[in-house]
Amino acid sequence: MTDPTAPLYVAADIHGHRTEFGRALVEAGLVDPSGHWCGGHARLWLLGDYVDRGPDGIGVIEDIWTLTAEAAAVGGEVRCLLGNHEVQLLAAHHFGTTPVVGLDEPGCFRSGWARFGGCDDDLRRLTDEHIAWISALPAVAVVDDILLVHSDTVRYLERGSDVEAVNSGMRTALQTRDVNVWLELAYQMSGRGAFRGDDSADVEAAVSAMLDHLGGTEIVHGHSTLTKHFGIAPEDVKGPLRYAGGRVLAIDGGRIIVTRLR
Repeated sequence: MTDPTAPLYVAADIHGHRTEFGRALVEAGLVDPSGHWCGGHARLWLLGDYVDRGPDGIGVIEDIWTLTAEAAAVGGEVRCLLGNHEVQLLAAHHFGTTPVVGLDEPGCFRSGWARFGGCDDDLRRLTDEHIAWISALPAVAVVDDILLVHSDTVRYLERGSDVEAVNSGMRTALQTRDVNVWLELAYQMSGRGAFRGDDSADVEAAVSAMLDHLGGTEIVHGHSTLTKHFGIAPEDVKGPLRYAGGRVLAIDGGRIIVTRLR
Protein backbone atom coordinates (compact mmCIF):
# COMPACT_ATOMS: atom_id res chain seq x y z
CA MET A 1 0.00 0.00 0.00
CA THR A 2 1.28 3.45 -0.87
CA ASP A 3 1.15 6.25 1.68
CA PRO A 4 -1.60 8.77 0.75
CA THR A 5 0.16 11.39 2.87
CA ALA A 6 3.50 10.96 1.07
CA PRO A 7 4.88 13.76 -1.13
CA LEU A 8 3.24 13.95 -4.56
CA TYR A 9 5.31 14.85 -7.65
CA VAL A 10 4.39 15.22 -11.32
CA ALA A 11 6.29 15.51 -14.58
CA ALA A 12 5.27 15.36 -18.24
CA ASP A 13 6.47 15.33 -21.83
CA ILE A 14 9.76 13.47 -21.43
CA HIS A 15 9.81 12.83 -25.19
CA GLY A 16 12.66 10.36 -25.33
CA HIS A 17 15.09 12.52 -23.38
CA ARG A 18 16.26 9.73 -21.14
CA THR A 19 19.34 11.43 -19.73
CA GLU A 20 17.52 14.67 -18.97
CA PHE A 21 14.69 12.72 -17.32
CA GLY A 22 17.13 10.98 -15.03
CA ARG A 23 18.83 14.26 -14.18
CA ALA A 24 15.51 15.91 -13.31
CA LEU A 25 14.61 13.02 -11.00
CA VAL A 26 18.00 13.26 -9.28
CA GLU A 27 17.48 17.00 -8.74
CA ALA A 28 14.06 16.29 -7.23
CA GLY A 29 15.58 13.79 -4.82
CA LEU A 30 13.61 10.84 -6.20
CA VAL A 31 16.46 8.98 -7.90
CA ASP A 32 20.09 8.58 -6.88
CA PRO A 33 22.99 9.38 -9.24
CA SER A 34 23.13 5.75 -10.37
CA GLY A 35 19.51 5.95 -11.54
CA HIS A 36 17.79 4.01 -8.76
CA TRP A 37 14.73 5.09 -6.78
CA CYS A 38 15.64 6.83 -3.52
CA GLY A 39 12.36 8.66 -2.97
CA GLY A 40 11.06 6.34 -0.29
CA HIS A 41 7.27 6.61 0.03
CA ALA A 42 7.00 9.51 -2.45
CA ARG A 43 4.45 9.34 -5.26
CA LEU A 44 5.40 10.30 -8.82
CA TRP A 45 2.84 10.69 -11.60
CA LEU A 46 4.03 11.06 -15.20
CA LEU A 47 1.50 12.74 -17.48
CA GLY A 48 2.24 11.25 -20.88
CA ASP A 49 4.42 11.71 -23.97
CA TYR A 50 7.31 9.41 -23.14
CA VAL A 51 8.24 8.82 -26.79
CA ASP A 52 9.05 10.75 -29.99
CA ARG A 53 11.24 13.81 -30.59
CA GLY A 54 14.08 12.73 -28.32
CA PRO A 55 16.61 9.95 -28.95
CA ASP A 56 15.28 7.10 -26.79
CA GLY A 57 11.58 6.92 -26.02
CA ILE A 58 11.66 3.15 -25.58
CA GLY A 59 14.49 3.56 -23.08
CA VAL A 60 12.38 6.10 -21.16
CA ILE A 61 9.53 3.59 -20.94
CA GLU A 62 11.85 0.87 -19.71
CA ASP A 63 13.38 3.23 -17.13
CA ILE A 64 9.85 3.94 -15.91
CA TRP A 65 9.24 0.20 -15.55
CA THR A 66 12.36 -0.13 -13.41
CA LEU A 67 11.48 2.86 -11.23
CA THR A 68 7.91 1.60 -10.81
CA ALA A 69 9.16 -1.68 -9.39
CA GLU A 70 11.83 -0.06 -7.21
CA ALA A 71 9.42 2.51 -5.77
CA ALA A 72 6.77 -0.12 -5.03
CA ALA A 73 9.32 -2.24 -3.18
CA VAL A 74 9.82 0.50 -0.57
CA GLY A 75 6.25 1.81 -0.38
CA GLY A 76 6.55 4.50 -3.04
CA GLU A 77 4.64 4.85 -6.27
CA VAL A 78 5.32 5.67 -9.92
CA ARG A 79 2.20 5.93 -12.09
CA CYS A 80 1.69 7.04 -15.68
CA LEU A 81 -0.98 8.56 -17.91
CA LEU A 82 -1.46 8.19 -21.64
CA GLY A 83 -0.21 11.00 -23.90
CA ASN A 84 -1.08 11.87 -27.48
CA HIS A 85 2.36 10.79 -28.71
CA GLU A 86 1.82 7.27 -27.39
CA VAL A 87 -1.43 7.16 -29.37
CA GLN A 88 0.33 8.42 -32.51
CA LEU A 89 3.16 5.90 -32.13
CA LEU A 90 0.73 3.00 -31.80
CA ALA A 91 -1.30 4.27 -34.76
CA ALA A 92 1.85 4.36 -36.89
CA HIS A 93 2.66 0.82 -35.76
CA HIS A 94 -0.83 -0.63 -36.29
CA PHE A 95 -1.77 1.11 -39.54
CA GLY A 96 1.41 2.41 -41.19
CA THR A 97 0.48 3.96 -44.53
CA THR A 98 -3.03 2.48 -44.71
CA PRO A 99 -5.30 5.13 -46.29
CA VAL A 100 -7.48 6.98 -43.79
CA VAL A 101 -10.44 9.06 -44.91
CA GLY A 102 -10.23 12.47 -43.24
CA LEU A 103 -6.49 12.36 -42.60
CA ASP A 104 -4.68 14.82 -44.85
CA GLU A 105 -1.30 13.10 -44.79
CA PRO A 106 0.34 11.54 -47.87
CA GLY A 107 1.67 8.66 -45.77
CA CYS A 108 -1.35 8.58 -43.44
CA PHE A 109 -0.65 7.71 -39.80
CA ARG A 110 2.97 6.84 -40.52
CA SER A 111 3.90 10.22 -42.01
CA GLY A 112 1.71 12.15 -39.55
CA TRP A 113 3.52 10.51 -36.66
CA ALA A 114 6.88 11.31 -38.26
CA ARG A 115 5.94 14.92 -38.93
CA PHE A 116 5.19 15.48 -35.24
CA GLY A 117 8.54 14.12 -34.13
CA GLY A 118 8.21 10.38 -34.52
CA CYS A 119 11.52 8.61 -33.93
CA ASP A 120 12.20 5.66 -36.25
CA ASP A 121 14.13 3.88 -33.52
CA ASP A 122 11.13 4.02 -31.16
CA LEU A 123 8.93 2.44 -33.82
CA ARG A 124 11.52 -0.20 -34.69
CA ARG A 125 12.09 -1.25 -31.06
CA LEU A 126 8.40 -1.30 -30.09
CA THR A 127 7.48 -4.76 -28.77
CA ASP A 128 4.25 -6.43 -27.74
CA GLU A 129 5.19 -5.68 -24.11
CA HIS A 130 5.53 -1.95 -24.82
CA ILE A 131 2.24 -1.96 -26.75
CA ALA A 132 0.41 -3.73 -23.93
CA TRP A 133 1.76 -1.29 -21.34
CA ILE A 134 0.81 1.79 -23.37
CA SER A 135 -2.63 0.36 -24.18
CA ALA A 136 -3.40 -0.14 -20.49
CA LEU A 137 -2.46 3.38 -19.37
CA PRO A 138 -5.25 5.50 -17.88
CA ALA A 139 -5.99 8.80 -19.59
CA VAL A 140 -7.12 10.68 -16.48
CA ALA A 141 -6.71 10.33 -12.71
CA VAL A 142 -7.72 12.20 -9.58
CA VAL A 143 -5.05 12.19 -6.86
CA ASP A 144 -5.30 14.24 -3.67
CA ASP A 145 -8.28 16.09 -5.16
CA ILE A 146 -6.17 17.07 -8.20
CA LEU A 147 -7.31 16.12 -11.70
CA LEU A 148 -4.30 14.88 -13.67
CA VAL A 149 -4.49 14.83 -17.48
CA HIS A 150 -2.02 15.00 -20.33
CA SER A 151 -3.74 17.49 -22.62
CA ASP A 152 -5.40 20.82 -21.85
CA THR A 153 -8.62 19.82 -23.56
CA VAL A 154 -12.21 18.98 -22.63
CA ARG A 155 -12.34 16.29 -25.32
CA TYR A 156 -11.70 13.61 -22.71
CA LEU A 157 -15.38 14.00 -21.87
CA GLU A 158 -16.28 12.64 -25.30
CA ARG A 159 -15.10 9.26 -24.00
CA GLY A 160 -17.14 9.29 -20.79
CA SER A 161 -18.68 11.38 -18.04
CA ASP A 162 -16.50 10.23 -15.13
CA VAL A 163 -12.95 8.99 -14.58
CA GLU A 164 -13.82 5.31 -14.86
CA ALA A 165 -15.85 5.81 -18.04
CA VAL A 166 -13.19 7.96 -19.73
CA ASN A 167 -10.46 5.44 -18.99
CA SER A 168 -12.62 2.52 -20.06
CA GLY A 169 -13.52 4.31 -23.28
CA MET A 170 -9.88 5.03 -24.03
CA ARG A 171 -8.84 1.42 -23.39
CA THR A 172 -11.61 0.16 -25.66
CA ALA A 173 -10.46 2.50 -28.44
CA LEU A 174 -6.85 1.38 -28.07
CA GLN A 175 -7.87 -2.27 -28.46
CA THR A 176 -9.83 -1.81 -31.68
CA ARG A 177 -8.32 -1.92 -35.14
CA ASP A 178 -10.93 0.40 -36.64
CA VAL A 179 -8.86 3.10 -38.29
CA ASN A 180 -11.64 5.67 -37.94
CA VAL A 181 -11.78 5.17 -34.16
CA TRP A 182 -8.02 5.72 -34.01
CA LEU A 183 -8.24 8.89 -36.08
CA GLU A 184 -10.82 10.37 -33.71
CA LEU A 185 -8.78 9.25 -30.70
CA ALA A 186 -5.66 10.96 -32.06
CA TYR A 187 -7.59 14.19 -32.58
CA GLN A 188 -9.13 14.03 -29.11
CA MET A 189 -5.81 13.44 -27.38
CA SER A 190 -4.10 16.23 -29.35
CA GLY A 191 -6.56 19.00 -28.45
CA ARG A 192 -5.23 21.95 -26.49
CA GLY A 193 -5.95 25.44 -25.22
CA ALA A 194 -9.37 24.84 -23.66
CA PHE A 195 -8.42 26.43 -20.33
CA ARG A 196 -7.06 29.73 -21.65
CA GLY A 197 -8.24 32.42 -24.02
CA ASP A 198 -9.84 35.84 -24.20
CA ASP A 199 -13.34 34.67 -23.32
CA SER A 200 -13.31 34.15 -19.56
CA ALA A 201 -16.77 32.59 -19.65
CA ASP A 202 -15.61 29.89 -22.08
CA VAL A 203 -12.51 29.22 -19.97
CA GLU A 204 -14.59 28.95 -16.81
CA ALA A 205 -17.03 26.61 -18.53
CA ALA A 206 -14.25 24.34 -19.78
CA VAL A 207 -12.49 24.10 -16.42
CA SER A 208 -15.77 23.57 -14.57
CA ALA A 209 -16.91 20.88 -17.01
CA MET A 210 -13.76 18.86 -16.42
CA LEU A 211 -13.80 19.22 -12.64
CA ASP A 212 -17.55 18.72 -12.29
CA HIS A 213 -17.50 15.48 -14.31
CA LEU A 214 -14.13 13.99 -13.41
CA GLY A 215 -13.58 15.38 -9.91
CA GLY A 216 -10.91 17.42 -8.19
CA THR A 217 -10.57 21.08 -7.38
CA GLU A 218 -7.77 21.87 -9.84
CA ILE A 219 -6.36 20.52 -13.12
CA VAL A 220 -2.70 19.70 -13.77
CA HIS A 221 -1.63 19.08 -17.37
CA GLY A 222 1.36 18.84 -19.71
CA HIS A 223 1.20 18.88 -23.54
CA SER A 224 1.18 22.64 -24.16
CA THR A 225 4.63 24.05 -23.45
CA LEU A 226 5.07 27.28 -21.52
CA THR A 227 7.52 28.50 -24.15
CA LYS A 228 5.59 27.80 -27.36
CA HIS A 229 1.97 27.96 -26.25
CA PHE A 230 2.08 30.42 -23.37
CA GLY A 231 4.74 32.72 -24.83
CA ILE A 232 7.16 32.54 -21.91
CA ALA A 233 10.83 32.97 -22.81
CA PRO A 234 12.90 29.84 -22.03
CA GLU A 235 15.13 31.76 -19.62
CA ASP A 236 12.05 32.86 -17.68
CA VAL A 237 10.70 29.35 -17.12
CA LYS A 238 11.52 28.59 -13.49
CA GLY A 239 8.68 26.17 -12.80
CA PRO A 240 5.06 25.42 -13.71
CA LEU A 241 2.46 28.08 -14.51
CA ARG A 242 -0.79 28.48 -12.61
CA TYR A 243 -3.60 30.11 -14.61
CA ALA A 244 -7.38 30.08 -15.27
CA GLY A 245 -8.15 31.74 -11.98
CA GLY A 246 -5.67 29.54 -10.17
CA ARG A 247 -7.53 26.32 -11.03
CA VAL A 248 -5.14 25.00 -13.70
CA LEU A 249 -1.40 24.23 -13.55
CA ALA A 250 0.66 23.76 -16.73
CA ILE A 251 3.84 21.76 -16.07
CA ASP A 252 5.48 21.38 -19.51
CA GLY A 253 8.15 24.06 -19.40
CA GLY A 254 9.72 23.07 -22.71
CA ARG A 255 12.15 21.04 -20.60
CA ILE A 256 11.55 18.32 -18.04
CA ILE A 257 10.44 19.83 -14.74
CA VAL A 258 9.62 17.56 -11.79
CA THR A 259 7.06 19.51 -9.75
CA ARG A 260 6.04 18.77 -6.20
CA LEU A 261 2.29 19.27 -5.72
CA ARG A 262 1.91 18.10 -2.11
